[in-house]
Amino acid sequence: MEHTWIIWLALMIACLVLESLSLQLFSIWFALGALVALLADLFGAEIWLQIVLFLAVTVAALLATRPLAKKLRGKKEPTNADRYVGREALVLEDIDNTKGTGQIKVEGQLWSARTADGSVVPAGETVRTLEIQGAKLIVEQIAG
Repeated sequence: MEHTWIIWLALMIACLVLESLSLQLFSIWFALGALVALLADLFGAEIWLQIVLFLAVTVAALLATRPLAKKLRGKKEPTNADRYVGREALVLEDIDNTKGTGQIKVEGQLWSARTADGSVVPAGETVRTLEIQGAKLIVEQIAG
């Protein structure tokens, strides 16, 4: 094929555009493979070698960087609200998941609360916060 470089260039541009739209670090490896195949074509390599280089570079780049990309992307960014998890709180309003009631005070802030196990916790008790679900803190009663 005489103008194979156009195909490799178009594939590379399409992959880069797709990558910029998705931000999922998926098509970038194909763009890199297409770049190598494009360079191979410009240096006169046969089409079978261009395809082999495209596949080899794409797979090698994927294997080399995908675990790192997943690890970096998988990090949960902490928020200011995360500081309330694991803290003790005072129950101001009975926590009753069935009725949809419950309010606690943790570090001076008021939060709606629900219990993790569905138990009812009366006002005045102390609870430990376990997690945040939406705008509610999920808590457990402290024994004692």
